Amino acid sequence: MEVAAGLESTSFGADGAVEGFTSRRTLPLRVELVRQLRRRRTQFLIGFLVLLPFLLWAAFEFGTSSNANRSGGFVDLATASAPNFVVFVLFATGSFLLPMIVALFFGDTVASEASWSSLKYLLAMPVPRHRLLRQKAVSSGLLSLLCLVLLPAVALIVGIVFYGTGEAVSPTGDAVSFEDSLLAMLFAVIYISINLLWVAGLALFLSVTTDAPLGAVGGAVLVSILSQILDQITALGNIRDYLPTHFSFAWSDLISTDIDWTNMTKGAFSAIAYAGVFFFLASRRFRTKDITS
Repeated sequence: MEVAAGLESTSFGADGAVEGFTSRRTLPLRVELVRQLRRRRTQFLIGFLVLLPFLLWAAFEFGTSSNANRSGGFVDLATASAPNFVVFVLFATGSFLLPMIVALFFGDTVASEASWSSLKYLLAMPVPRHRLLRQKAVSSGLLSLLCLVLLPAVALIVGIVFYGTGEAVSPTGDAVSFEDSLLAMLFAVIYISINLLWVAGLALFLSVTTDAPLGAVGGAVLVSILSQILDQITALGNIRDYLPTHFSFAWSDLISTDIDWTNMTKGAFSAIAYAGVFFFLASRRFRTKDITS
């Protein structure tokens, strides 16, 4: 009787929904961000990114070095100035760590809910599928961007303290002033963020396809590694231009007195094209998927 009375007192709209209900109020972005920030893996990852530049500085400081030779590449030039140290950190992490960070946030976001058997309850709240996927993708993107900005920012501070505000020197001999190098590093972070969009799209697609977070994250990382391996095979010729990782380090052209934007333009276009396909597939798959967990 009490249940029936409660139902009678509840007002429903023409579409059968409770009056006052709006999907735009479900799963607020702030709530999802707080949930993700409270997770141990997020806190551990952020702490590691803060610590990493100090570990690299210690490796240079206490390792065997030869300051007489600084012509072999960005590794040899890492301790020349703060901008060079940042460039080295981005080079050292660009092949594996940075793609892994993006794959972790996007690959874990939906698959983890399925593995915890909480995904079906989120949808029953009800949170519309398109909104749930969008909110989780946006929160994953913001956290990924936070990490991509945090690492070079801490590296810059460490570099300024220990190596000074000198010019950024490239292996080709070009020297860029400290002020111009700051702008170059900003554009480098922007380019890297765009270039890793394809990893985000692929990881999200795998996340809605499987209930195993490790499989989604690992799958995206493995594809990135495979693409890098294939890119080393010069016999593939121009086919390598279509690999998603071929232009991963095109941002290094920014450390130059005469910047060539050609490779960065190609890399950004390639990443956006791949990302568009993967995000579309993820949306389509999640919209039609039978949620059982």
